[in-house]
Amino acid sequence: MDETFYERVYGYVTQVPAGRVVTYGQVALELGAPAAARAVGYALHNLPGTSGVPWWRVVNVRGGISHGNRGPAVDFQRQRLEAEGVRFDLEGKIRLREYRWVGE
Repeated sequence: MDETFYERVYGYVTQVPAGRVVTYGQVALELGAPAAARAVGYALHNLPGTSGVPWWRVVNVRGGISHGNRGPAVDFQRQRLEAEGVRFDLEGKIRLREYRWVGE
C-alpha cells in the first residue's frame, strides 16, 4: 500500500538530525510536491503528541517559527531547538546557512 503524503512528511522529518532544521518548502520539494509547503504544515499540525516525529525542526523559509501567534507552541519549539544547539538572532530567526540540513 502506498504511503500517504502525511506519512512521507513524517518519514522525512524524522531523518532531520538534532541541531539542524529544514523548511516547510524544502520538505515539500524533497517529497516531489514543490507547491505543497502548506500541506507539510498541516501534516505536522495533525501529529499526535506521542508520535516521536521532531516537528520542531521544521521552520519557515525565513528561518522563523511559524505559528499564528506567539504563545506556548512557539516558546516550546524555540526551547527545543535551543536545547539542540540551534541559535536564534535578535529578530528570532535561525541562520539557515548554518543550521539547514540538506540530507545525505
